[in-house]
Amino acid sequence: MADSTRAQTASTAASPDGGPPDGTGDAYLERRTLRRGSAGPLLLTGLGVAYVVSGDFSGWNNGLAHGGFGGLAIAAVLMGLMYTCLVFALAELASILPTAGGGYGFARRALGTWGGFLTGTAILIEYVLAPAAISIFIGDYVQSLGLFGLHSGWPVYLACFVIFIGIHLWGVGEALRFSLAVTAVAVAALLVFAAAALTDFHVDALNDIPVKSGAFGANSWLPFGVLGIWAAFPFGMWFFLGVEGVPLAAEETKDPARSLPRAMAAAMGVLLLLALVTFITATGARGSAAIQSAGDPLVQALQPHGTPTTVSRIVNYAGLAGLVASFFSLIFAGSRQLFALSRAGYLPRFLSLTSRRKAPYLGLLVPGALGFGLAAATGDGARMLNTAVFGATISYALMALSHLVLRRREPALHRPYRTPGGMLTSATAFVLACSALVATFLVDVTAACIALGVYALALAYFACYSRHRLVAAAPEEEFAALAAAEAELERG
Repeated sequence: MADSTRAQTASTAASPDGGPPDGTGDAYLERRTLRRGSAGPLLLTGLGVAYVVSGDFSGWNNGLAHGGFGGLAIAAVLMGLMYTCLVFALAELASILPTAGGGYGFARRALGTWGGFLTGTAILIEYVLAPAAISIFIGDYVQSLGLFGLHSGWPVYLACFVIFIGIHLWGVGEALRFSLAVTAVAVAALLVFAAAALTDFHVDALNDIPVKSGAFGANSWLPFGVLGIWAAFPFGMWFFLGVEGVPLAAEETKDPARSLPRAMAAAMGVLLLLALVTFITATGARGSAAIQSAGDPLVQALQPHGTPTTVSRIVNYAGLAGLVASFFSLIFAGSRQLFALSRAGYLPRFLSLTSRRKAPYLGLLVPGALGFGLAAATGDGARMLNTAVFGATISYALMALSHLVLRRREPALHRPYRTPGGMLTSATAFVLACSALVATFLVDVTAACIALGVYALALAYFACYSRHRLVAAAPEEEFAALAAAEAELERG
């Protein structure tokens, strides 16, 4: 009797008018299902590394211009700590609620509909803008390598979105296997680079950036002073940005309660190792000053006299593979976040429709068209990535807060996996995420304001329209409604 009462209460708790929303019965969910059991621990680990691996080839080195070697090193360690703590917290949350909503679903349970929407929107900003930015970087690589005789970036952007979205439309299993293969090539190339760079490693090259006069605490290791550490936070994130997206594959995973925590921990371990060897060997081989503004720092590190070598050519082509891996996997993440928000009614419901092959085709095509348009119209990959980082830091803070709230409010909730360190771990992630959020204003105020503008428009849409049309039968909404029903029964 108690179970039936909970179910009945849950079916209405998420509906604004006290009853089930129109058009949200079994047929609604049948047209919005993903292919289950397509991904195991290996493919999920590959997905986690693929999200991030392009950041090892370029981008992080710009932090040297803000913090020097010492400042970026400290920033990278702190950001590595933030991501490690966040991954452990998300692993617990993913074992509790293994749905395509990922961070949005966790925040929906802990922080209510507003918290869920705020988190999901921040994640969506990250995963829509980041592929657009990376497509621009792919275009730059193709031109610099002289491939296909192209002298304009937009055909490359178009080819990227058309070809790789096409693979995703074919099926999630095929997509993740492709991602794993390309990622393996990129990781192997990073290890080859590190071995080659070590042959010309010089400790005195690490701190060769001139000391800025008057900067508080400035010295040869911190040439821009203590504030440079904080300014380098967003660039320290480049070694790890995106790994938090692994739970978005939950509904397509074999035994998600076990597979997701293992894969996330394994991916984070690989990324920490790659960050360490890439950062130290690249700066030690060529010098921090020489690579601080290079678009291809690893290639430059292997060409001290500007003459290409066999290894530098390998790394150059592998850099393109790394960009493709990240671009491809971020398209996957963005489509799943959009799918989950749409299925629950936070965004227009038609965006969550799936094809015969169980792929969210509109969730792939609409962000893809938007990303191509932004890339072709602006060509400003750095600005778009900075905007994506701003959205990411907001989502990190809210997801860490969700872990804290659920641990505090629902200590008896069944947790197949428990975060090592408990609330201390997620509290560490929360504090560092808030610090990283503020640091984005030190790097690119315009990008932060653009993200806030997008946020404001999305919140207006939610406040005026979609919050009155949520779908109670969606997994994330049903999960939250059951919790509310059980709490009501306990009070009664």
